[in-house]
Amino acid sequence: MHGAPVEDQPFEAARKAIWAAPPNEVISVAAESLDRHAGVVDAEVLVIDYRQTFLVRTLSTGDDVPVDNTPPGRAFASQRTVREDGGGLAHLPLTVKGERIGVLSVRLPDGGPPWLDDFAGVLARALKIADQATDMYRRMRRRTRLTLAAEMQWDLLPAPAYQSSELCFAGQLEPAYAVWGDSFDWATSVGRFTLTVSNGMGSGTESAELTHLAISALRNARRSGGDIVEQAELADEAVFGRHRGERLVDALLLEFALADGRVRAIDAGSPMIHRMRDGAAERLGFEAQMPLGMFGDTRYVPQEFAVEPGDRLVIVSDGVHGARSPAGALYAEAGLLQAMRATRLQEPPEAVRTMIRHYVGFHEGGAPADDAVIVCVDWTGPTPEVAARKV
Repeated sequence: MHGAPVEDQPFEAARKAIWAAPPNEVISVAAESLDRHAGVVDAEVLVIDYRQTFLVRTLSTGDDVPVDNTPPGRAFASQRTVREDGGGLAHLPLTVKGERIGVLSVRLPDGGPPWLDDFAGVLARALKIADQATDMYRRMRRRTRLTLAAEMQWDLLPAPAYQSSELCFAGQLEPAYAVWGDSFDWATSVGRFTLTVSNGMGSGTESAELTHLAISALRNARRSGGDIVEQAELADEAVFGRHRGERLVDALLLEFALADGRVRAIDAGSPMIHRMRDGAAERLGFEAQMPLGMFGDTRYVPQEFAVEPGDRLVIVSDGVHGARSPAGALYAEAGLLQAMRATRLQEPPEAVRTMIRHYVGFHEGGAPADDAVIVCVDWTGPTPEVAARKV
């Protein structure tokens, strides 16, 4: 008679319990499973808030935990298990394909079960799926109420991070709870990774609606098999058809060929892109083309550049590079490159989080005049199998 090894049976039972749980009970079932099958007590799941500055408790009523300078925060930022109390308390990152969801904190009897890391991986995937079927986790993540425009923008966003063998990506909106028209979108498919950073003209819900229309058009063309030229032209037509040139969307469209690092780009507005290579940063300039919605029949022409293993691309909206300090200093000149260099050793999700904090600090306690997007892409290159096929 064959079956799972004895040491695997508790993990299998815990795993099945998580996948059988209703979406709104995944966390409580996970804690109960750890207690029943591993003797783990005081299990707690902390989810990251929208601004990515606090880990929010889900099973207790204690204070939220700052990401900076706390053991759970170090686990989240480093993406490594952090132990305290002589190893009796462990904090494990909850991550799916580069998207950082939060931290699992557990008090361990006798070092804990050998399958705890695998359990954290299962829990992270279950939470990612459950989030699509309940509002519970989104309510937990917000430490204050979102504006209606921010609600629209967050619903429009894809996952804020992604990791594959070729690249690692992360993006963040600011102010997280009151963003207007700045946004980003991405998708991976066979042989390519497509990324768009956009900024709908205006503020409030009108700006969010405008961005929503443009991104929906970009997605419609992309999901129909269109490249970035077709995507830009359909979005241009859609926005013009609705606003007749009176409202525009700035956008930067990038299409990465995963096999060799060639990147096709369309610069249709204000987002700015910098490349860091071998410790040096440079702005990549493209021929400026019309914003989406200007005429409705613009013919967009892509330009090309190449990324090499180790390259980092940082894309920012005009709310970042056009920001000014209370003394009038321009962030693009006085702060952006400094922030990029200071975060060069951090992975993109943590680099973006740090750059957002640096950007907010640049305003010296004042509120930024515009909303903002920061996106980071690290290119690691094609897999050895793909590279070998090219030879």
